[in-house]
Order: sequence, then C-alpha cells, then structure tokens
Amino acid sequence: MIDPADLKHCEDSIRTGSYSFHAASKLLPARVRDPSLALYAFCRLTDDAVDLTHDKSAAVLMLGERLDLIYRGQPRNAPCDRAFAAVVDEFEMPRTLPEALLEGMAWDAMGRRYETLSGVYAYSARVAAAVGVMMAVLMRVRDPHALARACDLGVAMQLTNIARDVGEDAAEGRFFLPLEWMNEAGLDVEEFLARPQPSPSIRRLTQKLLADANRLYFRSEPGVAELPFACRPGIFAARNIYAAIGREVRRADYDNITRRAYTNRRQKLGWLIWSSIQALTVSAMPRSAVLYGKPLAECAYLVEATATRRPSDNPWGEGRAGEIIAILAQLEARERKRRGATLEQYRRKAI
Repeated sequence: MIDPADLKHCEDSIRTGSYSFHAASKLLPARVRDPSLALYAFCRLTDDAVDLTHDKSAAVLMLGERLDLIYRGQPRNAPCDRAFAAVVDEFEMPRTLPEALLEGMAWDAMGRRYETLSGVYAYSARVAAAVGVMMAVLMRVRDPHALARACDLGVAMQLTNIARDVGEDAAEGRFFLPLEWMNEAGLDVEEFLARPQPSPSIRRLTQKLLADANRLYFRSEPGVAELPFACRPGIFAARNIYAAIGREVRRADYDNITRRAYTNRRQKLGWLIWSSIQALTVSAMPRSAVLYGKPLAECAYLVEATATRRPSDNPWGEGRAGEIIAILAQLEARERKRRGATLEQYRRKAI
C-alpha cells in the first residue's frame, strides 16, 4: 500500500506539473488512480531531473541508481521513490518498462536526434509508450493486443508533444522532427535552431507529424474497450485532451514557434463529459479488427516484456540490463570527460 502522505505528495506534484493527466485521472477508479498518481509523479520526477539541470548526464545516472534501489526493495527515502516502490511491488511491474523511460531520458541527455520517423517512434516508445503500458499493468491488463494499442496511444501523445513544442525545444537546442524530413524540405537543422521561425516548411512538417499522431490516436481506440469498464472514461479523456492540443496547433495554422498550444479548463471539462459517453458507446460495439494489428515495431519489446508471465521466483524480470548499462556507461564516460576538461580549464587559469 502507498503511504497516504506519499500519495498526497505525488498528487500535488501532478496537479502543478501535468494538468492534462491530472484532469483525466479524475475519471479513473481509486484503485487505479492512486497508483497511477505515484507512477506519473515518478515519471515527472525523471523528466524534471533531466530537463531542469545543466548536468543532464549526472541526473540520468542518479535516476538509474534510484530505480535500481526501488527494484531491490530499498527505495531512496523520498515520497515519489517510496510510492513507486509500493506500485512496483503490488503490481509486479516489469523492470523493462521504467528502464525504457530511463533510456529515453539518457537519449535526451546525449542530445540525440532522429534521422527517420522510426527513430522518433523509438524515442516515443521509451518516454511515452512505456508509460502507457505501465498504466495498463496498473489496470491488471496484460493482453498483448490491448498493450499494443496502449503503445499506439503513448506514441501519439508524444508526437503531439513534439509538434506542440518545436519552438520551446529549439530555444534549448533540442530538435525532435525527423532529420530526413528536414533534408527533403531543404532545411538545415542548425540554421533553424539558430533562428527558429514558423516558416511554411516547418508548418508543413508539423502538419505531417500531427497527421501521423491522429492515425495512431484512432488506432489506439479499440484497445480502450479491452480495459476494465471503470477505467475507460479516464483513458478516453487522456486521448481526447491530448488530441485536442494537436487541433489547437492546427487552429494556429501550425505555428509552434511563436505560440504554445494548450486546452483550457472549459475544454477539458467538455472532453471529460464526452469521454464518459464514449466509454458507454464502445461497450455496446463489437470488437474492431484494428485491435489485432501488430504493435509498432519500435514498441514490440515493451509488449513482449509485459505480456509474458515471469517465473514466480522473479516476478519483475531482469529488464534490458545490457542495453541500459551500455548507454549509462556512455553517459558516465562523457561525464568524466566533461569534468576532466573543466578541471583542465581551471588549472590553466590558475597558472
């Protein structure tokens, strides 16, 4: 069980840090809402730890240590860590899922860019689809078809985030649109980052990305019908609120440089009401053939790790230890090199 004081801390952090999820969570039953608040608070913590510091490599390495302590049953003495450790224990959360999130944060810290849409999918699988699959685990759902559609929803949400935040990311030297799209449009990434403008070409690329997000939003819907009935309104709400952000970008003529799209409280309330109606509607509909579509190739390992039942003596699995260790080793090497260069600069100045 999650300590009530830890749970309150998690809810407070979500209330101020993730308005869309906090609104959608109100439609979830308590048995799912409480652990989901702990989950999202830990995800928020990982995101902020990397985004809000200049020492991103060290932040990711610290998060890796905290995650390892959680899976040892010895979480750091902090509300989010204790709450997430309780969730891991109660729901036998496959370690692959939070490790995927950590790997995505490591990619951020390394400033990785993505040549193709598949690369953007791979990044989205880690920072968003993994969270969607963890939410399914909290609902006691491990059917591979439902998990595949949860991945579709997570990736769609992340594509929406990317489309909305092109300007904000550029201000921080970050870029997530596929590089081959930029090349085809005759645009140079470094020139764009130096002088970001809502040019016709950037607007077209934004439109293209949101079109793909919409395809995945619709592909995800049959999976919602596979969730427990009481959970469906909340997941439809998350889907609808995020998709509405994409529509706000479109309403601004795809200007994501000088404007930031958002949905207001009245719009969120409308989507909460509509989502409850949707939940009733899908309950009366036959299963869609779309439910049985294969997962995105970039998300398949998340589905496999979660749908497969683990041996009773090792209920959470070993995760993707080799891949995670390798990428954290790269970060550690970069961090040592950076610190060595800094010390050398100080030494020369002292001389």
